[in-house]
Amino acid sequence: MLKNIPILIGLRYIRAKRRNQFISFVSGFSLLGMALGVLSLIVVMSVMNGFDREMKSRILKVVPHGFVDQPDGVSDWTNLIEQLLVVPDIQAAAPYIGGFGLLGYRDKIEGVQFSGVIPSRQVQVSEVAQSMVMGQLDSLISGDFNIVLGSLLARQLGVIPGDKVTLTLPKIRVTPAGVYPRVKRFTVSGVFEVGAPVDQQLALIHLEDAARLLRVDGAQGVQVKVSDIYQAGAVLGRAREALSGDYQVRDWSQTQGSLFQAVKMEKLVIGVLLSIIIAVAAFNIVSSLVLMVADKRSDIAVLRTMGLSSRQVMAIFMVQGCGVGLIGVLIGALLGVLVALNISALVAFIESLSGQTIFDPNVYFISQIPSQLYWQDVATICSLAVVLSFLATLYPAWRAGRVEPAEALRYE
Repeated sequence: MLKNIPILIGLRYIRAKRRNQFISFVSGFSLLGMALGVLSLIVVMSVMNGFDREMKSRILKVVPHGFVDQPDGVSDWTNLIEQLLVVPDIQAAAPYIGGFGLLGYRDKIEGVQFSGVIPSRQVQVSEVAQSMVMGQLDSLISGDFNIVLGSLLARQLGVIPGDKVTLTLPKIRVTPAGVYPRVKRFTVSGVFEVGAPVDQQLALIHLEDAARLLRVDGAQGVQVKVSDIYQAGAVLGRAREALSGDYQVRDWSQTQGSLFQAVKMEKLVIGVLLSIIIAVAAFNIVSSLVLMVADKRSDIAVLRTMGLSSRQVMAIFMVQGCGVGLIGVLIGALLGVLVALNISALVAFIESLSGQTIFDPNVYFISQIPSQLYWQDVATICSLAVVLSFLATLYPAWRAGRVEPAEALRYE
């Protein structure tokens, strides 16, 4: 029974009304701060996870999962595709020629990444054909010099299907009249939209038109689609071992790595910043317990004279501080999970009340807040909050354990 006394007294102190209302206010504020910190972290981490998932799913609709190239190009790309399709987990492959240039229309110029493809094969490794909002991918016919643009790129240039645009390459040609950049006029034949940054920077032309433009033979390499995008690196590693020749392989995490690394860094930075809320709540627990120890000096002295050891007195205030922290963590975790799972409905409700659109699809890539709740994130956040709550109790509990009964009762 004596062993349970610190727990019973600590829990009673949590429920009991304080003689000093300021102590009650600080204790309640620390509980509220802990709940708010846990709630904020869970919701923000879920939104960042949802944003990361949304960007990956949209970008990888158009961007292939991997590339297999040769420094001097691949003349016999049909044979390379046959070898790749034998590798387990590779579902499809298609040839491509990639490059960069400036796309101009009237007085507007935009930087662009263009890719030469064969429409009938491109549909096997990309969903761009299903993402067309104007025109068709099949309009890319060899010799017609048609071009398909992303929706934001077309909007910035102010073009629609049928308009003529000029593609300028970072290569020069020497003529009797002087040195000029390589320029070619294309006809816009379609516009695609996936709701990702590729809408602003990607253009598609036919493979043979790209070969003529860049003066290459065959293809630059082969685009690959794998069964599991998160295993693309390992699958392409096996493909390189299976191929005979000087081949270079790249997966989507390398070609689009800067974007996803930026999202990951944002998630880390926001997580650290919001953790300050939990840290502030932990400091409030320290403050409330220090005040509590000062308020309960006579009670501590009586308990010590009744036979409680210094460690048991420390345990009383550790139980009280951890109890406040745990209640805050549980409330915050419950509310955080509920908000994270229903955030889209909450935003829609707020929009219906205010009459305003929070995410205008004409401005942002997304029209609603995505959310992906990972239970490991919830466990990590709750564990961090519990550990900080425990550490916050150590100093006040140590102060309580050092109270001398005779000194505390002298003026009582």
